[in-house]
Amino acid sequence: MSSSCDPALAPAGDVVTALLMIDSRLKCLHERKAEIDPEQQKMIEEFTASLDRKGANAVLDGACTLIFMYMTWLRSAYERHDKDVIENVVPPLVATMRMMPASISPEVIPTMAGLVIAAGTELSPNLWRKQYGDWTEAEMTPLEATATLLAEHINGLTGDPDFATRMISDALAAAG
Repeated sequence: MSSSCDPALAPAGDVVTALLMIDSRLKCLHERKAEIDPEQQKMIEEFTASLDRKGANAVLDGACTLIFMYMTWLRSAYERHDKDVIENVVPPLVATMRMMPASISPEVIPTMAGLVIAAGTELSPNLWRKQYGDWTEAEMTPLEATATLLAEHINGLTGDPDFATRMISDALAAAG
């Protein structure tokens, strides 16, 4: 029986733009900067301002695709060590988000945890979220943070600060 949240039914979205945004955040983390390079931030802001609703939704879908791909990789990595991906990813993710009250309100943390759990149980995070209505403005930064934190989790496990970005880039190149 197929689920309404089956990843095969989900749009991939604009994965490239979502990946560029996440990679910018990762580079800031590695350089211990609080903000993205001002020129790069300006480019991102100009690009996102130029998006119509369809384009913005494509970037949202792309971010959810990243979350799904990251959780698929993490599930496989943890299963190789007889560990549960949800148990090893969700609590630290939630704890980190709770330490970011200026960017992430407590009310959206359960939604972000739900996205990650959906992806970790092989459901499409964007289709899972769609069940509850339209995305809200308050969920935009937490969505980006969720994808960034998952990528950083992968980078930490591999000991390679560029592994998560390279993994997605390689997958896109192979698909293209």
